[in-house]
Amino acid sequence: MAMTRRPGAYVCGIDAAMDVIGGRWKGLILWALAERACRFGELRRELAGVTEKVLASHLRELAADGIVHREAFDEVPPRVEYSLTPLGRSLNEALAPLGRWGRTNLLGDAAPARH
Repeated sequence: MAMTRRPGAYVCGIDAAMDVIGGRWKGLILWALAERACRFGELRRELAGVTEKVLASHLRELAADGIVHREAFDEVPPRVEYSLTPLGRSLNEALAPLGRWGRTNLLGDAAPARH
């Protein structure tokens, strides 16, 4: 599945990928969803400091880009879970070396090793 958010505006593949994961929270959302599907509140607790508005906006954008799947269950009370799509899992795989680089060179391997 090819994604194009700004046709013709990308200089290279990194530019295109950064458009999808740009900002402080999108990479962390991907990191949190790497383990399992999460409800909105679970994600909010996992990502201390993110506002509801920003989290909701980023989840909508990631879903529109085909990175995150939003599943609404027909229950009372309503339940919605977010998970990674195959495209999202492949993006996480591509980000894993970057996470290792950051842990090794910036955090001294003190960070959790999910990526």
